[in-house]
Amino acid sequence: MDKGENGVISTLDTLDEIGISHTGTYRNIEEQNDILIKEANGVKIAFISFTYGTNGIPVPKGKEYLVNLIDENLILEQIKLAKEKDVDIICASMHWGIEYAQKQSAEQEKLANFLFENGVDIIIGNHAHVIEPMEKRKITLEDGTEKEVFVVYALGNFVSGQIKEHTKSTAILDMQIRKVGATGKIEIDSVDYIPVYCYDKGAGVRNRYELIDIRAAIEAYDSGDTSKVNASLYRTLKTELANIEKVLGNPITKETEQEESVEDESEANETNTIDNKGFNPRSGGGGRRLKNKGTLVPFIF
Repeated sequence: MDKGENGVISTLDTLDEIGISHTGTYRNIEEQNDILIKEANGVKIAFISFTYGTNGIPVPKGKEYLVNLIDENLILEQIKLAKEKDVDIICASMHWGIEYAQKQSAEQEKLANFLFENGVDIIIGNHAHVIEPMEKRKITLEDGTEKEVFVVYALGNFVSGQIKEHTKSTAILDMQIRKVGATGKIEIDSVDYIPVYCYDKGAGVRNRYELIDIRAAIEAYDSGDTSKVNASLYRTLKTELANIEKVLGNPITKETEQEESVEDESEANETNTIDNKGFNPRSGGGGRRLKNKGTLVPFIF
C-alpha cells in the first residue's frame, strides 16, 4: 500500500503482463474471492496470503479487498473458498512476527495453530527479515483424522540491501510431498533447504547483488577455488551458514522422524524413573517434560 490503490493495481498489472502469479492483493472483490490454484503432478494446491498490516498506511474504506489483512473471519472465508475448489493442499503465506527476531512469537504460534486446525497444510512465513525456525507436525482434527502439516515461521530476506546482522541470508525450501493413491491423503516426506546469501558488491557495480549458494561456495573455496570468494567473504559465509543451520535445524525426513521417536521413548523411560515426590534423580530437579510423541517433530534450536 506504499503507493496506494494505484500502486497495487499497477503492480498487479505488471505481474500479469510478465506471467507471475500472485495472491494477497487484488483489484476487486471478485479477484479476492478467486483463490489461486496450481496443480503439480496431479496435486492441487491453493495459495492464500495475509499480512499483519500495511506500514501504517490505511486501506481505503470500502476497498478492503485491496489487501488481505490478518483477520480470523477473512482467513476462514478464504479457506472455505479454497476447500470448495477440491484442493489437496492449502498453503498460506503469512506476513507476521517481530522484525529481526530469530524465534517465532507466541502470537505466531497461536495463529499457526488456528490455520492448521481450520484446514491449512503448509505455512510459509516472513516479515522478520531474518530466518526463524521450521517444524513439521502431525495434528488430530475434530473428526479424529490425522494429517501432517508444516510451518517455517520466516525465511528471511531474499534480495536485500539491509545491513543488520543476518538480514542477507535466507534459504530455499525443498519440500517433497506425496499424495497416497488409495486414500488421496497428503504426506510430507521430507523438507530440505539450500542456504543462500545475498552478496552486496558495492555501490556503482552493475548487478550489485548476487545470490550465493552458501554450501557450494564454501566447498569450492575449501577445494582451492578462490575465483569467486575471497577470505573475507568466506568467513562471512561460514558465519551465516552456522546461523541458518542453528535456526532451521536439520532437514526433515522420515528417517529423522523415526530417530526422534526413538529419542522420545528413551526420554520416557528415563522420566518414568522418578521417586515418590515426582523428582527425577537424574535430571537435577523437577522431572523432565515429555514431548508429545507422534504429534510434533521439531527441529528448532
